[in-house]
Amino acid sequence: MSAYTLLTGSTGLLGRYLLRDLLLAGKRVAIVARANKKETVEQRIESILQPWETELGIELPRPVCFEGDLCQEFLGLDEIPRQWIAEHCSSMLHSAAALKFHEENDGEPWRTNVEGTRNVLQLCRDTGIKKMHYVSTAYVCGVRTGLVMENPSTLDQSFRNDYEKSKLAAETMVREDAGLEEVTVYRPAVIAGDSQTGYTNTYHGLYMYLKLMCLFAKNTEPGPNGIRHTPMQLDTTGDEPRNVIPVDWTSAVISHLFNTPESHGRTFHLAPKVRMTARQMVEAGCTYFNSTGVEFVGREGKRSDEGMERDFYDNATMYRSYEDSDPEFDTTNTQKYAGHLPCPEIDEAMLHRFMKYGEEDCWGKRRHQGASVPLVVGEYLASLNSEEASANELAEWVVGLNVMGPGGGQWRASISGNDILAVEPGLSSQCESTLTLTSTEFQSLISRDDQSPFEVVDRQLSQLEEQLVEAISLSSATA
Repeated sequence: MSAYTLLTGSTGLLGRYLLRDLLLAGKRVAIVARANKKETVEQRIESILQPWETELGIELPRPVCFEGDLCQEFLGLDEIPRQWIAEHCSSMLHSAAALKFHEENDGEPWRTNVEGTRNVLQLCRDTGIKKMHYVSTAYVCGVRTGLVMENPSTLDQSFRNDYEKSKLAAETMVREDAGLEEVTVYRPAVIAGDSQTGYTNTYHGLYMYLKLMCLFAKNTEPGPNGIRHTPMQLDTTGDEPRNVIPVDWTSAVISHLFNTPESHGRTFHLAPKVRMTARQMVEAGCTYFNSTGVEFVGREGKRSDEGMERDFYDNATMYRSYEDSDPEFDTTNTQKYAGHLPCPEIDEAMLHRFMKYGEEDCWGKRRHQGASVPLVVGEYLASLNSEEASANELAEWVVGLNVMGPGGGQWRASISGNDILAVEPGLSSQCESTLTLTSTEFQSLISRDDQSPFEVVDRQLSQLEEQLVEAISLSSATA
């Protein structure tokens, strides 16, 4: 296997899980991401992968990283990385998106969701990528009643906000692109945190309500009986259904479908079988914070507009349009191809995990420790290129190196005699042998007699050659 998948959105909540799950499934991944003021792209990816390794107790392969920008032509990539993508990548998994609900001065969400997708399609045409896996949203349906089917939507419905409109415009653009031969569309509902740990790196949607409940409760002193009295009237019945799904399940389903070729070319709704209600969320908050006093007065009821109620509704305005209308989504395709992965029900215990993580994370304000990388393998390998080798010298061997864990990555080396002619990123079918080891093993290897890891591969190739010659000799002797 030599083909890579090019992934966008790897630093977002869903993207972090997709990167993990694709690597765990043995997929070769390349990413395009932005550097930030403090970290390079490689350092950002290390900061994402190292916590996964701690949690899983294993070391993961590293993707090939390109610094780019979704909002620039060809994603800001120059000719060299685009040539690499053309030679190595056979599919695109586009999961990057802006979650802004209403258009802002910087042009979001249209800038990322529409223009960014247009740039992704331009890169696909330029590099010959024909297979697109596009992460859309179930809410491209807009304001609609009845069962929403897993098929292409239209632009003639009304929408709650610019996010929905921009995502449908982008999805339609992907479907209509003449350069693509296969388009698979994933439409998740509202994505919450990790069902097992409560982890999130974004505090929109459900987590915003949980944060508000936490702030209200913590600002109320418990009474003599230890119970906080937090009177609040909500103008809903509390029983309106909500399509909320955990991020780990969302990634597991998309990764499974991505790795199931017979499922490709279809549209998939990722929605819960059992929908959550506002009442469940509020009651879970009451048991978590040991509080009481919330009333559901319904749409016809008259709620107070002072104190907590006013603050709550001021902060929750952007989500009000979803409180009256949250449709039911058909999941026939998802059940057919991923029915063995049932969506976990968001119950009280899970909501408590969400709240616990939010509090521990200071609702996104906790300072997280950066990644630790004792040795950047790519920098070491770059120093191995022979300065004496002729530019016209032909390689005798092309060998691969797959270093897992901190500072690792994937490379192939062109070798002639004792000279390493070039070390390039990525593995390919040209590699006659590939050495896979951890970054710790790599450091141990290079510390012994200053030997190159490619010398180990060269010895393996020599031993393999000797075994083949011996096998051929024995076969000839017995013929």
